[in-house]
Amino acid sequence: MCGRFTLTSDMDLIMYRFAAVMLADLTYLPRYNIAPTQPVLAVVNEGGGRIIREFRWGLIPFWAKDERIGVKMINARSETLADKPSFKNLLKRRRCLIPATGFYEWMRTEKTKQPVYIKLKSEPLFAFAGLWDEWRSPSGVVQTCTIITTEANTLIQPVHHRMPAILTPKQEQLWLDPDLEDQNALLPLLKPFPSDEMEMHRVSPLVNSPRNDAPECIMPIG
Repeated sequence: MCGRFTLTSDMDLIMYRFAAVMLADLTYLPRYNIAPTQPVLAVVNEGGGRIIREFRWGLIPFWAKDERIGVKMINARSETLADKPSFKNLLKRRRCLIPATGFYEWMRTEKTKQPVYIKLKSEPLFAFAGLWDEWRSPSGVVQTCTIITTEANTLIQPVHHRMPAILTPKQEQLWLDPDLEDQNALLPLLKPFPSDEMEMHRVSPLVNSPRNDAPECIMPIG
């Protein structure tokens, strides 16, 4: 699964990396401990161009009667996207990129769970594959998203059996192509990212609390 991640790049780099423009009313600060139900940035294809929007992390399907369902839908399994009603139509028409600089997992030890920070070796900024939807609440429209997960690669397997689906720049082009709706072309993109292109290190238990959102969260320990 993917339950916490970071986005610490400045906005100019994010816009350049994803060839996208930021909405004028969007405010951004680097984040070191992004947690479910919090706002996250996402890149969508809109009107033939890429736009950076802000979504709530935790998908609330348009048909949901209660927004609390979003807490249970922070992730979507790649293997069942084409089958589940919550996701199969979004796979065709509402795909997004969720920019990140790294993510966290928790490794079981004899006494506790040790948080680890995972990132790419050569790319400081990358993207998770995501889906998004709109839900109408009594107070207005809420836009939400979910991060797609896949089987863990050999680096992450000792820590967790799942990992977020990370896309290469070439795969990002396909994922955001509004004319591409064929699941047979989309689903093969959602594979484990190569282990030899990733690295991880132990970090402080500070990250256990979403109230802690500072550079200390990603600093190596031990």
